[in-house]
Amino acid sequence: MHGFFGELVIILTASAVVLAIFHRFRLPPTLGYLATGLLIGPGALGLIGNREAVQSLAEFGVVFLLFSLGLEFSLSRLLAMRRLVFGLGGAQVLICTLAFMGMGLALGVEPRLALLMAAVLALSSTAVVTRELARAGELYARHGQLGIAVLLFQDLAAVLFLILIPALANEGDGLPMMLAMTLAKGTLLFAFLIGVGKWVLPRVFFEVAKTHSEELFVLAALLVALLAALLTETFGLSMTLGAFIAGMMLGESHFRHRIEIEIRPFRDVLLGIFFVSVGMLLVPADLLDRWPAVLGLTAGMLLFKTTLVAMLGRWLGEDRLTSWRAGLLLAQGGEFAFALLAVAGSYGMVEPAQVAVVAASVVLSMALTPVIVRHNGRIAAFLVRDRNPGPTAPVDLVDVSSITAELSGHVIICGYGRVGQAVGRILSREGVEFAAVDEDPVRVQEALLGGERVFYGDARRPALLQALGITRARLVVVSFTDHRHSLAIVRAVRERVADLPILVRTVDDRHRETLKQAGATAVVPETFEASLTLASHVLALLDFPMERVQQSVQGVREERYSVLRGYFHGQRSRITDVEGQELDVRHAVPLPEKARAVGRRLADLDLAKVGAEVRNVRRDGAGELDPLPGLVLEAGDVVVLFGTASQVENAERRLLGG
Repeated sequence: MHGFFGELVIILTASAVVLAIFHRFRLPPTLGYLATGLLIGPGALGLIGNREAVQSLAEFGVVFLLFSLGLEFSLSRLLAMRRLVFGLGGAQVLICTLAFMGMGLALGVEPRLALLMAAVLALSSTAVVTRELARAGELYARHGQLGIAVLLFQDLAAVLFLILIPALANEGDGLPMMLAMTLAKGTLLFAFLIGVGKWVLPRVFFEVAKTHSEELFVLAALLVALLAALLTETFGLSMTLGAFIAGMMLGESHFRHRIEIEIRPFRDVLLGIFFVSVGMLLVPADLLDRWPAVLGLTAGMLLFKTTLVAMLGRWLGEDRLTSWRAGLLLAQGGEFAFALLAVAGSYGMVEPAQVAVVAASVVLSMALTPVIVRHNGRIAAFLVRDRNPGPTAPVDLVDVSSITAELSGHVIICGYGRVGQAVGRILSREGVEFAAVDEDPVRVQEALLGGERVFYGDARRPALLQALGITRARLVVVSFTDHRHSLAIVRAVRERVADLPILVRTVDDRHRETLKQAGATAVVPETFEASLTLASHVLALLDFPMERVQQSVQGVREERYSVLRGYFHGQRSRITDVEGQELDVRHAVPLPEKARAVGRRLADLDLAKVGAEVRNVRRDGAGELDPLPGLVLEAGDVVVLFGTASQVENAERRLLGG
């Protein structure tokens, strides 16, 4: 027998081992945590006896999940995409909920339980879908935008369902009155907390930030989330509702990104424990007799949700291929299903045996999602009987090859962080073509929107190097900080081309000889000034006259590094310095049809008032446009902003929603 501390150690140890295995096979971490729960739970090894204590701790994971969702929730983006969000998203959630509830009632399920299970099955996985879309470079494709719009409404619907659960848990006859009272209390609390967030919390966090104490800042963020959760629970509502509203409050402040970065370790660990607790509900022995029901429900959910979204997409005027691709993105169940089941369980609405089949179906559908999203184009082409579904090679490499086919004598940049972007911009100043590759999907998507030729992928893959045109290139620049990563890239390049110059950036010179022996032509040290040195080596190896090289680098210095200031941030990029001062960033904002800025001149938007600068505007068919005051913005334009994170966020809100 173990005490709670011992059981917690077992959970964390098992999670670390299973996640390492899942990471090697590129499976979502969520599935790893669920597998951990199934492995150590009563259905397998039975290592955890005190499940109630684990579930109590896991509730904090749900609280921080909703808090993070609130931080990322953008009211301005919701308004800019309102046609898709409320039209496509609202119809999808409503029809799915009614259809699944009708099926439950037909099978003899109690009405309130049928409604709960229908809500669970109607939702999709925001975390898995957005991650896979980003990896595939399809986040801003049309089908990707349709999927994001529906997921945005589903997030709102999940919060609404969480509000209604306490009312549904009431055994009395006055359910309509309870629902009305619950919604009224939720609305009043929402208005009160939003007011506190608008006028009180920014001042509080401003004073906290002035102390330059990371401990105090983290404590303040955690306290806000937990106090808001406690307040809503006191009024008979779900704690998760309070956490979501608290996140929304702080999401509108200048401290959003820093709060998100600081609480991420707490959120990820606690959320992992939550998914482990859900995995404990799955007992393989109990499911053996029900596997036809699990497979049937999974197949039915995938087919019905895919077809429904495709039909709704066609109803909104989308083409068949795009509609089916969007449907495939949203076919699965989602992580909020487990949050709803957990909250319902805390109110005694469901028993573990009732949850088993539905939870197992959601898990199975999420396990299939990475494969479905990765091949959504081909599956959709098959479904619409497209006679030309495309080549049989992996989609990403085909796209890379088609885009880089015209390049010859170009530079390949492996790693597109600060240094890689600095090199790319100096090459662009000199009219040198380049193609870059990076493993941060957020950074790649931002750079693509900014009009730069950047691809997501692992530069150590020989197939990707071939697609980038390694045999036609004049130079390879490797700017990763991990010397082992860089060493593998150098060796991969040398296996393809024996005499191609390779320039490697390192943190220091400890591994210089190893890299040189592997085939690196030159190794350049770290620091910001080193990015200028690296750029001068690049130009020299491209046979530019030395005088021209010196003039270019000196010109950048004389401009006070303005060319190099501000970078497209990634998932792990810092947006503040060690003293808490905001750093300059670049951010690309695509304009949907209903964005406030569409049809307006740049001068009318008055973005300078919030301190942001428009660096350029990209338009399909017209390329890069100068951001002149009289430029009238159109739907589909991409506006590249420059400024601190808070300035850029305020400018984005002006562009999208006002």
